[in-house]
Amino acid sequence: MNRRFYDFWVGLFVILGLAALAFLALRVSNVSSSAGHATYRVTASFDNIGGLKARAPIKSAGVLVGRVAGIQLDPKTYRANVIMDLEQQYQFSKDSSAEILTAGILGDQYIGLSPGAEEEMLKNGDRINLTSSAIVLEQLISKFMFSKAAESPSEAKSAQ
Repeated sequence: MNRRFYDFWVGLFVILGLAALAFLALRVSNVSSSAGHATYRVTASFDNIGGLKARAPIKSAGVLVGRVAGIQLDPKTYRANVIMDLEQQYQFSKDSSAEILTAGILGDQYIGLSPGAEEEMLKNGDRINLTSSAIVLEQLISKFMFSKAAESPSEAKSAQ
């Protein structure tokens, strides 16, 4: 009887541990967040989305207001069309702007929404026209390195 008692508690402990791991995995992957909230869908086009991924957060003033629903390449313009699901409780004007930002220096990328001044609000299916593409760190570094390499030694001495 004593053996069965210990087997029961060990089995219960293992099951609770697996449930806790599944819960943490869902929280980290953001699968369970913002489920059940009413949303409206808008799109925006960007020249470069960098490392933006589906399910990336959309923030305004640091507050989570939605998630990226999908990303597609427009075959005519070769621009990335980002489909966004914004929570219904957050209404943005038609002249709002969208910018791809990075959380920290090497963090994940997200979309930052800045509200505009128009009185007419975005509706389901609308497009955000004012966009700013992602700044790719590798491109900035390479431009800086090439500009320094192109300087003549006399220019480099005069800059010091």
